[in-house]
Amino acid sequence: MRVSRLNPKITRVVASLAIAVGFVAIALGLSTAVTGRDAAKLPDQIESVQPVRNATQVLSQEKIVVDLISGYTGELVVNNIPLDTFSLDELPQPQPGQQQTLPKAAIFEPGNNTLSFTPSDGAPIEKFATGVNTATVRYWKVVDGPNYAKSFTWQFDVV
Repeated sequence: MRVSRLNPKITRVVASLAIAVGFVAIALGLSTAVTGRDAAKLPDQIESVQPVRNATQVLSQEKIVVDLISGYTGELVVNNIPLDTFSLDELPQPQPGQQQTLPKAAIFEPGNNTLSFTPSDGAPIEKFATGVNTATVRYWKVVDGPNYAKSFTWQFDVV
């Protein structure tokens, strides 16, 4: 009994076609992948949010951060609790060696255009509840004021 062998040319053509199909599949995968900003579906005025949209395994005292583009400010609402906003511009000049104390509120850093809140004892939210939590940022151009605010809402899952 003789084992028939394929023509070496046909073998090379089949192998070359398989490799070509593999490269095309990789190229299609890379060109259609949605990651980063596009995956988060952020408005143009928001550069990033933390925790990221639909994050899982977030800690109960994780910091919420919204990075806005230059010229914007805003306020946070977490689990339907509006948070007071304190701008770092409002801090009095410290005396040499004096420690600054920040209020237990959402903090706006005008130099970075970030809005942040960390749950802590005595804050309106001391820790996030286990399960799904919802954060909303209302944001607007500083020159326009809050009457022209837009909002963005996202959720994250606390363990």
